Amino acid sequence: MKQSSYAWVIVAAGALMSCVAVGAMFSLAVYLTPLTAATGWSRAGVSSAMSIDFLAMGLAGFGWGAVTDRFGPRAAVLSGAVLLGLGQVLASRAGSLIQFQLTYGIVVGVAGGAFFAPLMATVTTWFEKNRALAVSLVSAGMGVAPLTVSPFARWLISAYDWRTAMLIIGIAAWCLLIPAALLVRRSPALANAAAGGAAMPVAPGVVGTLGQAFRSPQFIVLALVFFGCCCAHSGPIFHMQSYAILCGVSPLAAVSIYSVEGLSGLGGRLLFGLLGDRFGARRVLIGGLLLQGLCIAAYLYVHELNQFYMLAVVFGTAYGGVMPLYAVLARDYFGPRIMGTVFGAATMASSVGMAIGPLAGGFVFDTFHAYTWLYIGASMVALGAMAVAFFFPPQPSRMRLQPQPA
Repeated sequence: MKQSSYAWVIVAAGALMSCVAVGAMFSLAVYLTPLTAATGWSRAGVSSAMSIDFLAMGLAGFGWGAVTDRFGPRAAVLSGAVLLGLGQVLASRAGSLIQFQLTYGIVVGVAGGAFFAPLMATVTTWFEKNRALAVSLVSAGMGVAPLTVSPFARWLISAYDWRTAMLIIGIAAWCLLIPAALLVRRSPALANAAAGGAAMPVAPGVVGTLGQAFRSPQFIVLALVFFGCCCAHSGPIFHMQSYAILCGVSPLAAVSIYSVEGLSGLGGRLLFGLLGDRFGARRVLIGGLLLQGLCIAAYLYVHELNQFYMLAVVFGTAYGGVMPLYAVLARDYFGPRIMGTVFGAATMASSVGMAIGPLAGGFVFDTFHAYTWLYIGASMVALGAMAVAFFFPPQPSRMRLQPQPA
């Protein structure tokens, strides 16, 4: 198969794996009520497994990125596939809350980190043209997860119980992820360089070594913007249903607002990917962060269901659309031989931001008995991330690759 054709096989495999991995991990919300009812464990205790997931995923993402650079992406995603199914299976057999937190929180979280950074980093090395679209399609798998894996888990719980459902999801993850992982491989340019032990050529202006990368303004700005972006939208997303119910929306309708956001995020990834290829990832990212910040603030002025739906479409498009652009920017600034490690480190920063948002929202509500300051603060953080994004250095022109100096 031609290189250009196989690149799209990598995209398809990546989209499938991101869908299954994210769907399996984030289905904890579906298990929450039947699990606590059956075991007597507290909601706070079970929910904390999700916070552990975020932290474990972020820390592990850095390590999996380094594994990708050293041994290739297949080693990372195949290990993640095995661990994800194992974590689900072990969690389904947990006899205590601490066992559940360790298996679902740590094992599943570490497994989840093996997909996002390695897959996004790998796809960027396969494409020179349509790079933003390619990574957006891989990221789109995450947007499909709430529409596929979560409903399947809900059906299994209704037909059996939460333990059987989680066990089946774990086995299904093995059946889908392991064959897909075997399709993933390094781009020919990276594979040839690794086989020959030669330095990978990089374009002028691109950082080619890790020592330079982590001290560079490019990485500092990338990590700060990624952190701020995720910190800004994670709180409003997590507390959206509670806020809508406080505004008088029925609980069932409030859940549907989240579904609208997720579906819009899927479309946003594709739209921003096309725009990123046309106008440049940096410009589109800045516009997306501005739109995200304005949408978060606008939630203070909506109170009816139709208003929530309209704003959810725009907000979902904005926060979903910007996510793949970070991988595109990282690939523009850093050489392919270090891409996995660098993007894994940036993903770790974003995961910390994701973990802070929900906790901050809970603290704000417990203190003020309202979400007003959550939306004000989150909007300011999003606009602050946009301001920092202006400090991205000019993107290196895509000149013909030159050999890296010895």
